[in-house]
Amino acid sequence: MITGASQGIGAAIARAFSAEIRGVRLALVARSSGKLAGVARACAGLGAVPAVFPCDVSDEAAVAQMEAAVRRRFGVADVLINNAGKYAGSPFLSTSVAEFDRMLSANLRSQFLVSRAFAPAMVRRRRGDIFNMGSIAGITALPGAPAYVAAKFGVAGLSKAMRAEFRDKGVRVCCVHPGATASPSWRGSGVPEGRMMPARDVALAFVALYRMTRRTVVEEIILRPQLGDL
Repeated sequence: MITGASQGIGAAIARAFSAEIRGVRLALVARSSGKLAGVARACAGLGAVPAVFPCDVSDEAAVAQMEAAVRRRFGVADVLINNAGKYAGSPFLSTSVAEFDRMLSANLRSQFLVSRAFAPAMVRRRRGDIFNMGSIAGITALPGAPAYVAAKFGVAGLSKAMRAEFRDKGVRVCCVHPGATASPSWRGSGVPEGRMMPARDVALAFVALYRMTRRTVVEEIILRPQLGDL
């Protein structure tokens, strides 16, 4: 189950699981059904069994409906990847309350809502993996994007709290903090793609973490471009 799966890192994660794990069943979630369909076709070509579930994951009612649809199609999710998010930067003194709320809703509230929807079945089964997409901005305060930074620091804290509660329930929780990654978020930035990490590299990290034995959990992982942060 991958949110934000229509492009960028989310689409790369879907393709990586399709290529690396034979016959994987994928619930692909994003707002754009058209883009999701394209990703689903690519994953099916790699041997996966994908299905698309258009949803605004910051909307509580929509998430509940989406969870029910996923359960009807596939049953209990084995892996939840909370990848959906949004970046918008503005200096602190120029950030409106509405923009602050939008950043928290897109990047933090969404992960809480989706996790709250899917985690109970994992806990009852006493097995599951939850990956929360953090960011370098969630461990290092970057200027010019206070709302995004606050949201991603919140993701880091939420992940720690979930890990503490689920550790004895068979559910692994990992927060992944990637730095600059070649994706639509950087479109128009003027930064050369070669200066950033490939989305596929980030995606393969998720597969590697999932493949570890159930006796091991990586609680946090930091991925940075070789030349450092931008």
